[in-house]
Amino acid sequence: MSDPKHLEGVTSQFAFPGKFVSAVHWGTGHIQDSYCVEYRDGGACRRYLMQRIAGGVFKDVPALMENIERVTAYMAAQLTNVRDRERRVLTLVRARDGRLWHEDVDGENWRAYGWVEGTHTYETVETAEQAFQAARAFGRFQAALAAMPGPRLHETIPDFHNTPKRLVALERAVALDDAGRAGTATREIEFALARRDLAGALMQANLPERITHNDTKLNNVLFDDTTGEGICVIDLDTVMPGLAPCDFGDMVRTATSPAPEDEHDLSRVTLRLPMFEALLRGYLSAVGGVLVEAEKLLLATAGKLITWEQGIRFLTDYLNGDRYYKVHREGHNLDRCRTQFKLVELMEQREDEMGRLVRAALE
Repeated sequence: MSDPKHLEGVTSQFAFPGKFVSAVHWGTGHIQDSYCVEYRDGGACRRYLMQRIAGGVFKDVPALMENIERVTAYMAAQLTNVRDRERRVLTLVRARDGRLWHEDVDGENWRAYGWVEGTHTYETVETAEQAFQAARAFGRFQAALAAMPGPRLHETIPDFHNTPKRLVALERAVALDDAGRAGTATREIEFALARRDLAGALMQANLPERITHNDTKLNNVLFDDTTGEGICVIDLDTVMPGLAPCDFGDMVRTATSPAPEDEHDLSRVTLRLPMFEALLRGYLSAVGGVLVEAEKLLLATAGKLITWEQGIRFLTDYLNGDRYYKVHREGHNLDRCRTQFKLVELMEQREDEMGRLVRAALE
């Protein structure tokens, strides 16, 4: 978190017209700190989204910002004749020196976007329509970038969905036990390692490389206040080369259970198949014509794999002493891990039903 004076100083480095009014912390992300910044320009107030880039996660800020600039510019160019086009893709605001980001006196890097007015986000999927709209927004995002010309985007986090390497990292964390926590997570370690054969299910399937979002949580879609349509995909830090089913799998992970990602009471973790079906319909309605058959057939498997992978990531960070994800209580990452693994168990129990829903959606 930054103090108001520091935030005002940082905002002054961006090409915001008018006079600074306020900067309020916004969002619930695990990695970035985001602020809703307000400026008064004459008689009008305008808002902007300003973010401190997590330097510990994103090592190459120029490459990260080049990715975002290319993706947003390409998508905007395709929306020339679309109503509300300025609300359907993020718009970067340059720093006053012309760059896409600003480095402050502490060495922290910041960037800014125009605020997408008349929209809201959700933290938890409450209705099948919300699931459908979010999945369709992410499907549209993938479809819009399917033909983007080269060069290849930078990998802002190398091997992000390389599940076999995530498993190796877990095994290393268990062996080193730097934080002395392995003894408190024996059940979770056993659960993860017992499913090691799942690790290559996507990477070894010879799927085409796509441009993917890689963080397809519900709160990374902006919904129109009036229509409820999912109109804009946000949080573009991890947009990079990847596999399409990984994006769908992360939707399944984050939308099919009503429980928060860090729920302590595992009895609240459930698998809602109507939400899964709505995700399928929304996603395929937008990108189904782009995907090859092998990608579509692996959508159910992707949900289980990405949920298991995320559990591994939380568990690894817990064993390493909470170096990656922001934590707010003792054992926070272990709680996150347990919710993921409980959801994996539920998916295993209903795997046949999920497979039937996928096949029915493809008919």
